[in-house]
Amino acid sequence: MTLRPLALALALALAGCTPAGGPDTAVPAAPAVTAEQAAARAAQLQQLYADFWEASLALNPLQATFVGDPRYNDQLPDFFSAEFRAKESAFARDWLGRAQAIGSDGLQGQDLLSYQIFVRDLESEIEGERFPDWQQPLNQFYNLTGLFAQLGSGTGAQPFATVQDYDNWLARAGNFPQLMQTMQANMREGMASGVVQPKVLMQKVIPQIDALIKDKPEDTLFWRPVANFPEGTSEADKARLTEAYRTLIADQLMPAYRELRRFVAEEYLPACRDTVSLSALPDGEAWYAYRVRQSTTTDLSPAQIHDIGLAEVARIHGEMDAVMQQVGFTGSRAEFFTFVTSDKQFEFESEEALLVAYRALEAKVNERVDELFSLTPRAPFEIRPVEAFRAQSAAGGSYMPPSQDGSRPGIFYVNTYDLPTRKTWDAEALYLHEAIPGHHFQIALQQELEGLPAFRRFGGETAFIEGWGLYAESLGKELGVYTDPYQYFGRLQAELWRAIRLVVDTGLHSKGWTREQVIDYMKANSATSDTEAVSETERYIAIAGQALAYKVGELKIQELRDRAEAELGDNFDIRGFHAEVLQDGSVPLAVLEAKIDRWIASKKPPSP
Repeated sequence: MTLRPLALALALALAGCTPAGGPDTAVPAAPAVTAEQAAARAAQLQQLYADFWEASLALNPLQATFVGDPRYNDQLPDFFSAEFRAKESAFARDWLGRAQAIGSDGLQGQDLLSYQIFVRDLESEIEGERFPDWQQPLNQFYNLTGLFAQLGSGTGAQPFATVQDYDNWLARAGNFPQLMQTMQANMREGMASGVVQPKVLMQKVIPQIDALIKDKPEDTLFWRPVANFPEGTSEADKARLTEAYRTLIADQLMPAYRELRRFVAEEYLPACRDTVSLSALPDGEAWYAYRVRQSTTTDLSPAQIHDIGLAEVARIHGEMDAVMQQVGFTGSRAEFFTFVTSDKQFEFESEEALLVAYRALEAKVNERVDELFSLTPRAPFEIRPVEAFRAQSAAGGSYMPPSQDGSRPGIFYVNTYDLPTRKTWDAEALYLHEAIPGHHFQIALQQELEGLPAFRRFGGETAFIEGWGLYAESLGKELGVYTDPYQYFGRLQAELWRAIRLVVDTGLHSKGWTREQVIDYMKANSATSDTEAVSETERYIAIAGQALAYKVGELKIQELRDRAEAELGDNFDIRGFHAEVLQDGSVPLAVLEAKIDRWIASKKPPSP
């Protein structure tokens, strides 16, 4: 999201600041808003937010499925079409206008915060319409074909618990071929206008599609629900659904995948570009600047972020050198990187050993969580391996939020692909980030904040969300982990990785760095494998700007904790600080800073 003057004004307002002005600059005071008028306006807006959320779920049925609302599980609109894009644009402008017509006069606290975030989100969405993402909707990182297979396999958000669920998927999946046709038409428009993906990314898409194409329906991921009918399904329904799924897969889904595969290999890939920078596209520099503002919720320029990254890389290298001394390693830092990435002692013996280690880590962290947190989610939590069909291009770990009705837990997906590259020293930091107290605490808790409107409970700012995840990694020693110096090295490596992202993302998209330069920089400055360096570099190419959010957000949260500890001294309460950070859900960083400053002021003892 973009941090415009509106959000800065909000930060000042929430901090209790008032603009100064002399007699010559004074303007007539607006009529005072009574408490009753403010309450009425807040109630109007609460109803508007509720109506907006209902309308947004109807417009975007997949969003409803992912938050656990089953009402639209049979629907899949042609959201690549020009008609749907026009509908989305009109939708944003309509709801923005409705909110602005009510206005914010007299609002305070959460009511004011919700209004400002609502307006800001829609303004940012409208601003982004300038950039034709729809002309390049497919890449190796965000690949609808893989997401669709995950849904249809029964391992994702789409439920397969009742006969109605099975019929819902038949209806939804029947629209998939049309969606693929429209996506290809949009990509052809991109070919004509010069908005195409880098060739190096699309070369990775072809094997991803190949992994989903099978000659027999029974061999596809889409057959898994048929092979695992829920207990109590009648024999008649089993027979009917088995035949229907066989027809769906053989006559609709596999032909759609095969045609997409042919299109990418024979038409699109030859037209793809050799460049990798977003700024190489038409209007690309403005496009990247927009992405940076959205990702970080700041007005930092790419050049400023690049310099912050270089400084953080140097600082973390210094801490790594101290770990090398602690373990008695006498070689260079580069030699230490080689040692920790190649020595067999840092490898898991099997996928099962990896999963056992993570589950033991869950139990260990849970023993100390109450020391740092008074506010924790009710939602259950599971650890699962990443499915094989998407593992090659997936991150080392990821988190799927729970459903709002509690039927689906929060899930920490850990990647077991290329097992020797999944290092034992990486486990503790990765778990703290993706699971507890990282994403599971923040995202699941946010969804449970029933006093907030739904657009805040199920939305969020990447800089806050990922900043919290990275900050959570820093809590390891307080939670009883990082007792092994190599695990603490893993924490530093994870932090270093996010600092490197500031350097290489801006390097790629604003300084003309090549893919090879980025890979070389990563390998020279961190303990990374070839597999990870390549997949991460190509991730930054695919989703420009997103990787900047982690370190920018973490630096702000750590800065605010340091400020609170310095100003409050013995009155500082870590449980209270964490509750204050989390209790309003994800917010822009300027808003977070303002509310922490108010919290600090409220905790200071009165002056004698």
